Amino acid sequence: MEVHVSQIEKRSWLEINLTQLRDNYLIYKSMLPAGTEVMAVIKADAYGHGDVQVARTLSWAGCRLFAVSNIDEAVGLREAGIEGEILLLGYSSPYYAKTLCDYDLTQAIVSEEYAERMASTGAKFKCQMAIDTGMNRIGIDGDDTALCADIIRKYHDKLQLTGLFTHLCVADTDTEECRDFTWQQIRKFKAVADSVADLHLPYVHCCNSAAGLFYLNTSQEFDNIGKIVRLGIVLYGLKPDISNTIPEGIKPAISWKSVISQVKDVHPGETIGYGRTFKAEREMRIATVTTGYADGLSRHLSNRGHVLIHGQFAPIVGRICMDQTLADVTHIPQAKMGDHVVVMGSMGNLSYTADDMAEDLGTIGYEVLCNLSKRVQRFYVRPDASL
Repeated sequence: MEVHVSQIEKRSWLEINLTQLRDNYLIYKSMLPAGTEVMAVIKADAYGHGDVQVARTLSWAGCRLFAVSNIDEAVGLREAGIEGEILLLGYSSPYYAKTLCDYDLTQAIVSEEYAERMASTGAKFKCQMAIDTGMNRIGIDGDDTALCADIIRKYHDKLQLTGLFTHLCVADTDTEECRDFTWQQIRKFKAVADSVADLHLPYVHCCNSAAGLFYLNTSQEFDNIGKIVRLGIVLYGLKPDISNTIPEGIKPAISWKSVISQVKDVHPGETIGYGRTFKAEREMRIATVTTGYADGLSRHLSNRGHVLIHGQFAPIVGRICMDQTLADVTHIPQAKMGDHVVVMGSMGNLSYTADDMAEDLGTIGYEVLCNLSKRVQRFYVRPDASL
């Protein structure tokens, strides 16, 4: 006997507003100098939002440049029908050199050694050379402009080199030291780009979300390196750094919801949850919420985080379990089985964003979004495809 399980039954789910994502893209793009293109960073399943859905939405809005982490993500987009340039920001095994050609993908060249190994495959795929200007993560050393130029020219002939890029690692931090370091990075990268300007590489870029907002309009130094901005976290309505101000109208596109499975009375002296880490000092009403750490709700929010129920904050009590979380609803007498819970998002006049959750956790909104489990169902609000 075959059993059919309804996949619409909601236990822990995300509501993703693709119209808001499109608006975030358009608002951000409108803040850039005329003629600047946006490369949408949709790695890690578009930061948990769904890379295919996000890529389609942005394509309808005019975006033609995308960046992902790895070849699995890139091939998945191509097989879903996504067109345009797709840049792989990370390493791909030389074993997949032919795949890069077959799917018309652009591979980041992370080192001179890697360039030589990839060239030895005989596959002439599109690639962009990473330039290390001070982050010391990937790329050829930008401190030696002449050597960089020699390497770029060498592999321009051996591979199908279409661009250069670097990453500005503290562009989101507004201190004198970080500003100085960012300008050092920009000038190093510009020196390299200028040294090979005669190659007329079409994709030369250094600005991430923060640099596009805080640096691009401030100097003529971006003449040949600022025509493309890689839009990552701001696309999803979050801040590169909690101290940043982002343009008005850019908002989170994701709401994480759950449901109450039970409400029970707990009496003074009773303990709650694994490890008995919470002890009731008064009569309490406790709601069991059907979301836990296997869904991506960090266990570090035990006894310190909260959820939203009936437009009010309900503190998390006890340890967060794999599949369930307990919340104090003593002050919410109408709370009952079946009620919706906002784990992340807005309810009434209150909101609790990924940035807010990250601040409670001592981390960043990026990590909160990327930790959302695949078992949390995604439901989409879609824009008109004609827009």
